[in-house]
Amino acid sequence: MRISNSFSDGEVQVLEFILQTLLRGGTPTMAVRNKDFVGVYRKVMSMKKRIAEKQAAEAQTSSVGTIAAAPAGETGEAEERARKAG
Repeated sequence: MRISNSFSDGEVQVLEFILQTLLRGGTPTMAVRNKDFVGVYRKVMSMKKRIAEKQAAEAQTSSVGTIAAAPAGETGEAEERARKAG
């Protein structure tokens, strides 16, 4: 599932800093002080919300899909064939 937003240069730098810090075994608390951290956080939360909404919508739809009703003239013929076969 791909949900994307574009990030500004500052936001990319914040993400890079957090990842590098975590890879070195540190904590990302310094990144919170960066002015672009709020924008990154909002975008991540927005993406998370959209993913949850999309998953909820997929759970409500049938995997079979929508089946159109047969035209009025064909239903009687299908029932007749089913009675003869069964």
